Amino acid sequence: MAISLEFQYRLSPWVYWGIVYLSNSGHRTIAYFSYCLFFLLKIWVIEIVRYRKILFIESILMKKSITIASFNVSMEATNYAGRNDRNLSAQLLATQLANNSQQIKNIAQIIQTTAPDIILLNEFDYIDDASQGIEYFIKQYLNIAQGPYRNKDKNKNLAIDYPYYYYAPVNSGQPSPYDLTGDGKATGVMGDAWGFGFFPGHYAMVLLSRYPIDVKNIRTFKRFKWADMPNALRPITPNSGEFFYGDEIWQQFPLSSKSHWDVPVLIDNEVVHVLASHPTPPVFDGPELRNRCRNHDEVRFWGDYISGDTADYIYDDNGIYGGLSPNCRFVIVGDLNASVSDGNSHPDAIDALLTHANINDDRIPQSAAANERAGTKTAALTAKYHTAQWGLRADYVLPSRGGFQVMNNGVFWPTKSTSEYQLIKKRSSSSDHRLVWSQLQLTSL
Repeated sequence: MAISLEFQYRLSPWVYWGIVYLSNSGHRTIAYFSYCLFFLLKIWVIEIVRYRKILFIESILMKKSITIASFNVSMEATNYAGRNDRNLSAQLLATQLANNSQQIKNIAQIIQTTAPDIILLNEFDYIDDASQGIEYFIKQYLNIAQGPYRNKDKNKNLAIDYPYYYYAPVNSGQPSPYDLTGDGKATGVMGDAWGFGFFPGHYAMVLLSRYPIDVKNIRTFKRFKWADMPNALRPITPNSGEFFYGDEIWQQFPLSSKSHWDVPVLIDNEVVHVLASHPTPPVFDGPELRNRCRNHDEVRFWGDYISGDTADYIYDDNGIYGGLSPNCRFVIVGDLNASVSDGNSHPDAIDALLTHANINDDRIPQSAAANERAGTKTAALTAKYHTAQWGLRADYVLPSRGGFQVMNNGVFWPTKSTSEYQLIKKRSSSSDHRLVWSQLQLTSL
């Protein structure tokens, strides 16, 4: 039996010489079958090892974990000058940033302490020149350690960097030509703006990320019309039974009081869609409940957006129709100003969102301090989930059920016995909202 040199080198020496012996002893058939069997066995073992290596590599990739957060930072003009000042502008935030504000330093320290990989900041006034706004905040506050070392590890500095960010104009403060409040005056500001605000860009938002943002595929829904949502809750004046907004206004009214964003973030070749918004508070209206209706539908928007066929009516600011594609990882973030159990919001939309088949709200972020603060005023079962100083679960980080495993989550609300309590002790210390975070492990879809 002749065995080629190529195959000789593939076989272990003792097997090779055994086959040669059988061949020279006249047992050529046995030698041939032994050779074939060994060769096939070796190929099989090689493929098994290769397959296990692939699985091992995949398991490493899928064990990648990220922390995503939402924080209403109250970095908006009325926080610094009050609502009676009629000369409000985004310049107030720029001035506070330049003046090394202690309140802003505390906000930065809260972000540094929790160290999220991706974070949405609500109520961060829109400043067109990023070098005076969000870039200044990153470089002069977040890039500089604002407090003691984390976990008593003096080699781990609190400073944090976000090389990627996204911000864009919003509806808040954008003047309308109409009397939207029903007081007989069309002022173009506050309640007569398309979203409540004293100037364009008031109460805006910005997304910070340590991972690249797929800017080309961002979708925004700032111009989507409320009237184009099927079965929208169009406000009605109770006494007359007539629509509060006439047809001319209703056809122009944007649904989003700020904006709705779908921002794809690239995490080691995996895409996470960050769905960001800040619906209007469901208060400060009249018997027509216009803000309550709008809040309901702003929250409902995301439920429709992630639901396949029910999103067919949705169009983005580029005129592209449809919602999120199936089998996508997503995280809904923002101050939604809505709660199932507390506050004045219509509970249906937020309840539908939290119980949506594609959303994982099984483990609700909580803090011991919120429960401690509530005392006897609020039932302990809901108080521990509060994210707002006045007692409400208003801020959310809601991951998709597919593509993530929730490893941990919480609300940054230090108890009085901790040194970090000074960061949230008073309204003027930082914000009247608390940072909410969720640590998520990427899994296969």
